[in-house]
Amino acid sequence: MNKLFSAVERRQAILQHLDRSGRVEVTGLSQDFGVSEVTIRGDLQALADAGLVVRTHGGAVQTGGGLQELSFALRSRQQVQEKAHIAAAAASLVADGDAVALDASSTALAIARLLKTRRFLTIITNGLATAEELLDARHVRVVLVGGVLRHEAASLVGSDGLDMLTRYHIRIGFFGAHGISLPEGLTDVSAEEAEVKRALRARCRQVVGVLDATKWGRVGLAS
Repeated sequence: MNKLFSAVERRQAILQHLDRSGRVEVTGLSQDFGVSEVTIRGDLQALADAGLVVRTHGGAVQTGGGLQELSFALRSRQQVQEKAHIAAAAASLVADGDAVALDASSTALAIARLLKTRRFLTIITNGLATAEELLDARHVRVVLVGGVLRHEAASLVGSDGLDMLTRYHIRIGFFGAHGISLPEGLTDVSAEEAEVKRALRARCRQVVGVLDATKWGRVGLAS
């Protein structure tokens, strides 16, 4: 590689390499990117701190940052500050009286926390944590999309629960994802989650992807 990478671009490229091969070595990455091994170790430690890789002697191996799915609890502890900024930007797009779609992502949960004090919202979601967060939101109506419980994602999935969505016209929907790329768009590691997101998206007049910088260029199993 002969181009100059920013730290974010370099770390994203490391994750892409892990998606392909499952492990990376400090020495090889140092040569590939034309930076010192100290710099690469810093990159790997930053990715490990975010829960995206597991450090090994001389390198790192793939964890949930690849196509393996992380639990909702673990995802909620990653990129916390970034999700807070994204949630604030997303919430600023919502007006009182709106119908809003939120998926079962941890970023959607962060958005829900900021919408609790809004008035006369209708929030449609398949996320159990999001619905629970809104239990005490007096002026928010919550529509929980039914289906089969996915324990790892704290969500409800399945085509049986999607027919109810035809009743709703949703002004804006917020969707997290495993990754985003120009050819494939938003992608997820779970085909079941992707099915629900596609159905929600189809009812939205405006669709907003809510992803942090680590997701750029990554491709999951299902669009």
